[in-house]
Amino acid sequence: MDTDNTPLIPAEAAAPAPSRPPAPPAEPWTVLCVDDEPSILSALKRVLRAEDCKVLQAGGGAEAIAVLEQHPVDVVVSDMRMPGMDGAALLAQVRARWPATARILLTGYADMKATVAAINEGQIYRYIHKPWDETELRLTVRQAAERRQLERERDRLQALTSAQNEELKALNTGLEQRVQERTNELRQANDQLRRNYLTSIKIFSSVMELRSGVLAGHGKRCANLARKVAVTMGLPEDEVQDIFVAGLLHDMGFMALPDSIMSKPVGKLTPEELASYQRHPVLGAQAFMALDDHQTVATLIRTHHERFDGTGYPDQLQGTQIPRGARILAVVDTYDDMTHGHLTGASLTEAEARTILQRGRGTQFDPEVVDVFLHITQEVKPKPVRIEPVSTDHLKPGMVLGKDLLSKEGVMLLSAGHVLSADMISRIRKYAMAEGLNLALDIRMPG
Repeated sequence: MDTDNTPLIPAEAAAPAPSRPPAPPAEPWTVLCVDDEPSILSALKRVLRAEDCKVLQAGGGAEAIAVLEQHPVDVVVSDMRMPGMDGAALLAQVRARWPATARILLTGYADMKATVAAINEGQIYRYIHKPWDETELRLTVRQAAERRQLERERDRLQALTSAQNEELKALNTGLEQRVQERTNELRQANDQLRRNYLTSIKIFSSVMELRSGVLAGHGKRCANLARKVAVTMGLPEDEVQDIFVAGLLHDMGFMALPDSIMSKPVGKLTPEELASYQRHPVLGAQAFMALDDHQTVATLIRTHHERFDGTGYPDQLQGTQIPRGARILAVVDTYDDMTHGHLTGASLTEAEARTILQRGRGTQFDPEVVDVFLHITQEVKPKPVRIEPVSTDHLKPGMVLGKDLLSKEGVMLLSAGHVLSADMISRIRKYAMAEGLNLALDIRMPG
């Protein structure tokens, strides 16, 4: 049973009317007066006319139900004693079928038992004794109508709020989805830019190495080894990338050296030539002067020939004065030089190079870097891979390059491990045709 929190007291006991009546509702309200006596209905209409409301009339309970079925009504004012359906029964039906409609009962002092029944069954808003006081009647009906309009406005605002909340929820969901989509797009764009950036650096590194056959692939090998050492040491991702880029470009200063120096192993240079050779870290770093975002890379290039004991060049830095990335590059650069004959003209075995690095631990090289390098190069044992030459006509997307693809001049075109796409295969075929090559690529075979 729904209940009405408004105290069920006679209207004459309610709070006195304010000195200034409240402003009329923004919208006109409707009152249905029910009484079997036409004179009473006329009197009610006359009294309520001052309230500027719409007054409907019914001569009994059945007629009142018919009116309610046809018109929205804010307040029902019903007499208690009526033939057929009395006021208590009518208001009980109104409560059941139109619970939002306010219900007022007109009753005599002798009808208290029926009034109690109306209160219990009809959940009436107020009851007014007959004969009524006009001011009391008007105030009671107006308060009931205003309450009904406030309830209607509350319901409207609640429905509006609910609808707006649903719209906001849908908007937020859509916004979150669009933000996620845009974030994914930006992430993909950044990844693509990063790949293009690294690819450009690799291409430039290969172009630099055209100057000497001995140096072919040196930058790429150093960069890959340096990255492995940096990752194993737990360095941040940004620092790892700077070390990788510096590894690719650490010999950039060679571009400024004459061919007479570049054609000799370091161990066979004259003192004058060696002095010019030892300028290449400075020259390489100077090339980055105008690039604000590459000053860290420039510093690594400048310091990659410093020695841990302070006897290196060009600045004789010592220990941790040398940037960590440069200490890593010093180890991998020396290792690759030894195993490819750049220092003496004769290539050392990996075991021989590892022994020399161990001897330089704490003097030429950072002990921690040497330990990490020796560990990862000893632990990494590639699985046996079957590699077979495949002509360009038989290449298929998804094939994996087993060895570096080099040009006739020794420039690395594609690195081992590159997964071939349809576009890349098309470019390889065009390259082979333009160069007049009967080209076969070393491809990793499954199994």
